[in-house]
Amino acid sequence: MRHTTVMTALIAAFLVTGCSITTPEPDQKGIVYDAGAFSDTTFQNCVNPGVRDVSGPGDQGYVYPAGQRTFEFAADPNDPEGANTKPGAEAGPLTMWTKDPLEMRVSGVVTFSLTSDCKTLRQFHEQIGLKYEADTDEGWDKLLSVYIGQPLDRALDAASKEFAWRELTYRDPQAKQQWEAKVAEYMVQFLREQGGTAFFEKFSVTLQQPQPPLKVREAMAAVQQAQEENTAQKAKNEKARTELEAIKDLKDVLGPQGAVMWQAVKDGRIQIIVSDSGQINVTPNQRRQGD
Repeated sequence: MRHTTVMTALIAAFLVTGCSITTPEPDQKGIVYDAGAFSDTTFQNCVNPGVRDVSGPGDQGYVYPAGQRTFEFAADPNDPEGANTKPGAEAGPLTMWTKDPLEMRVSGVVTFSLTSDCKTLRQFHEQIGLKYEADTDEGWDKLLSVYIGQPLDRALDAASKEFAWRELTYRDPQAKQQWEAKVAEYMVQFLREQGGTAFFEKFSVTLQQPQPPLKVREAMAAVQQAQEENTAQKAKNEKARTELEAIKDLKDVLGPQGAVMWQAVKDGRIQIIVSDSGQINVTPNQRRQGD
């Protein structure tokens, strides 16, 4: 009797400890394969987010991201050249050529989702996931660099060649919208050629204003400063012309000496006092130190 009880306990322990458990987080989805010691490896089932799946001994479970995901390619804000990768981003800024041509760098975000369909997820796992070990963080990042990063890089080049760099740099809202739409269109096309459109969906591309090389940006700043200085000088010239016209009018009314006298009074250089008897006294104001 005691022997039977011990054997029962051992069998129960084996069944518990030998089970394969797959538990995706709420933002993950799992897939399980029957991979027991005495059977071929065959697909068993998918596991929905947040669901605990207990399978037989030796079965193998894999967990992949579910829901909306992002691929950020961005420059480190502390890098003046804009070439280094922003901490935490999946990639650094991407380069592109405009039709002028000029090479520029651009940062942005691609938003997408991995398929939630079980049959398609199985195809993804068997065709791509296993190859890149995409159920690991390192493998997932490597997969994204190939299936998101490369089509995106090609799409940026293809779309940007349809625009002049000044159209994109001077923040023309309409040109930027057209450019973003073209990038998204080309990206889907190139991803389809690569065989990834069946697995990734719900794409959107958000691009920041592209950055020309540092020397070009410095030249643009110099041009802007010159334009502002020119505008200021035009305002000064207009003021001088207005004052000159006023002086001419005074000469016509008061005569040359009267006009000079009026200007001196206006500038505070002399003071005119008319006495009760009608006598006019002209007194120079004392010059202040530094005048």
